Amino acid sequence: MINKIRLISSFLLTKRLLFSILCISIITYISNPKPAEAHAYSASYTKITVDSKHTELVFTLDTLSILELIPSIDANKNFVLEKSEITKNKHHLEELIEEGLTLDKGNKEQTPKIESMKLVKKENKEFLSTYMTFPAFSPGDTINYNDGFYFHDTGTNYVNLITATINGESTEGVLQGKERTWTVLVTEIQQEQGHTAQPDSHQVQPKPAAPPVEETPATSLFSFFKLGMLHILTGYDHLLFLLALLLRKQTFKQYAAIVTSFTIAHSITLSLAVLGWITLPSRFVEAVIAFSICYVALENIFRKKIRYRWSITFLFGLIHGLGFATILKEMAIPKSHLAVALINFNLGIEAVQLTIVCLLLPLLSYLFKLKNSGKVVTYGSYAIVALGAIWLFQRLFL
Repeated sequence: MINKIRLISSFLLTKRLLFSILCISIITYISNPKPAEAHAYSASYTKITVDSKHTELVFTLDTLSILELIPSIDANKNFVLEKSEITKNKHHLEELIEEGLTLDKGNKEQTPKIESMKLVKKENKEFLSTYMTFPAFSPGDTINYNDGFYFHDTGTNYVNLITATINGESTEGVLQGKERTWTVLVTEIQQEQGHTAQPDSHQVQPKPAAPPVEETPATSLFSFFKLGMLHILTGYDHLLFLLALLLRKQTFKQYAAIVTSFTIAHSITLSLAVLGWITLPSRFVEAVIAFSICYVALENIFRKKIRYRWSITFLFGLIHGLGFATILKEMAIPKSHLAVALINFNLGIEAVQLTIVCLLLPLLSYLFKLKNSGKVVTYGSYAIVALGAIWLFQRLFL
């Protein structure tokens, strides 16, 4: 009787685990962006230039978000934002931008002058760039930049990546989640070193340099750590690849080698890509990432023994690193700030990956002790192959 109860419990648990894997795959597929549906991840870019005469701001938002926020703009329902639609709906677009963004001098909102709007292409996505000018900011002024896009939409992981040049000095910021205000205090610029001799006067020593801006937490490099976390959490293909790698039973040493090789590989290409030393077409990169998911899942099904998986993980990890790099490449971070930003971004990715591994391994360890664990691995891998194949087809032909 006891053996029957154990057998039934084992069977039910196996079914639940299999059902969970299938649900994760289905949810991942549903969450994958489609032209006709709301997308779970939206990125915008803000470039601010401040000098003694005026302030320029360029806000760049993906066109899919524009179509979501103003559905009526897509008159022909082809899910593509066209130049004629921009011209016809210029007033609505200006209202959208002015309501979503504010630039304040202290607590006083500044009135923008919208100069132009242009369609631009970044990688394989289209964006709308809005060019605006504001009054000048002087030393002692506080700049408050507020972004309200998708603030109340919990289904969209929205991020605004800011690069600013204030009186010749650069700084960066990331607005995401509930942190939607970027604040800097404009301070005096160091005068040029040197002096002009005057009769009967003491030489005046130059004042020590003062930073052009004083940064707030939203501007701090910790924001790149959180950006890395968000990037991997919304990178459903990267997470599915990781699940496929771990799903087949291996030793702890093999698991450690897999995670380590993937970390080293994607860190290498992420850094090289952001530095501009490696450039590959985004369609190719995304297609290979989808292929890597299929390959590893097929290994789970057809290979009797899994050995040296760390080597294939390293090779595919190099491609995944190029996928991670896209968002930072578009931000155009100055090289003087790039190393620390990259380290924080990478650490954010690794924090999420290690957390997922630590959560999955005890569950997988228990799964592998069950009699029907082989079927769970096989059926789960088939589901992963199917999803990877769908992505591969979409990325190659759509």
